[in-house]
Amino acid sequence: MRRSGSTGPAGDRHWRGSARLAVSCALVFCAMSFLVDWDAGSLTPLRALLWVTLSAAVGAVLLPQRVSAGPGWLAVRTPWRRRVVRTDALAAVRQYDGVSSHLVLRDVYGHRLELDPRILAANPLLWHELDTGVRRSLERGTLRHGADVLDRLGHQIDEETAEAVLRASGLS
Repeated sequence: MRRSGSTGPAGDRHWRGSARLAVSCALVFCAMSFLVDWDAGSLTPLRALLWVTLSAAVGAVLLPQRVSAGPGWLAVRTPWRRRVVRTDALAAVRQYDGVSSHLVLRDVYGHRLELDPRILAANPLLWHELDTGVRRSLERGTLRHGADVLDRLGHQIDEETAEAVLRASGLS
């Protein structure tokens, strides 16, 4: 957790729970595969290795992106790579809707990353770092495409936050 005087990066506060769920699903898959194969009498060391490998692949596929942000940057880490964009030098922002809505951020240095906008809505510190960087990009004139996308997303996040506060306080 980030303290008020801390200069450490903001992170996705729900990532650990999602990662735990991904690992649990992979372990359950492995255990069930072993049990079914053992019950059928066909469990061999080679098949056990196959089930462990498949379970590791299931865990890697289910493992969520890890999003973090700091002054002027936003990073998304997957099991295979880490992508970072300079939020204070953004060039374009696009939002793709559909089954899997995602934001695509591109900075003036050619770096690009994709993330789920729900992560920003669920993590006010991440949203604050991105919003601060976007304001700097607008001041510097680097953000030429997509300022309206982030403005809409900001209004949506503000509305959801206000509704959550009202619900929590019992006023809604």
